[in-house]
Amino acid sequence: MLVLDAVSKSYERRQTRVDALRSTSLKIDRGEFVAIVGPSGSGKTTLLSMLGGMLAPTMGRILLDGQSLYDLPVRERAQIRNEQIGFVFQHFNLVPWLTAIENVALPLCLYGSDSHIQQSRAEALLKRFGLAERAEHRPSELSAGQQQRVALARTLVTDPHLILADEPTGNLDPESREVVLDALHAIHREGRTIVLVTHDQAVAGAAQRSLRIVDGQVEELGSPRSAGAA
Repeated sequence: MLVLDAVSKSYERRQTRVDALRSTSLKIDRGEFVAIVGPSGSGKTTLLSMLGGMLAPTMGRILLDGQSLYDLPVRERAQIRNEQIGFVFQHFNLVPWLTAIENVALPLCLYGSDSHIQQSRAEALLKRFGLAERAEHRPSELSAGQQQRVALARTLVTDPHLILADEPTGNLDPESREVVLDALHAIHREGRTIVLVTHDQAVAGAAQRSLRIVDGQVEELGSPRSAGAA
């Protein structure tokens, strides 16, 4: 499903070259739940951004379902990103002046979907995540854990088959963290592929397979877990 073929990413920072990734090759199969760990600045978010079609590699190719993402026109790549890939962020990225249900329905609104479809899908997803009674609340009226569940609902409203999660539990207390991880496992059991980046080894341990970025290279961490153990 996802293939990195000798991918490198370099930056120029204060006239110094920084190699975020160096000649990295990696394959993630459809339906896997993969965690990528590493300290801040190790290149985790850079890698996730490249997988999501938002940041072109300096060298190498990234293939999604056999298509080389960065050989596609910008508009076509944006369409793939909007329709096939869901993003979950550490800071939730909810629109503060919209209610929970409006935030969840927003991607469908941007696509010009029928308003009845927007409403029914958003309601169903809020109910799924135990937030039906919070539908008319704005983000400032929700706890951090509730905001992240709203963000997860928004991610699923377009029915993507790939979920990219950037430190999705980083701002949560232990109880909310477990709720969000349980939600991610449920999403995974539906057949979706999840790639999660984290600095937390305990969070990474919940995935089927763990990778670590060291000195710009991706390496396996132990043996992959069985899908049933997820």
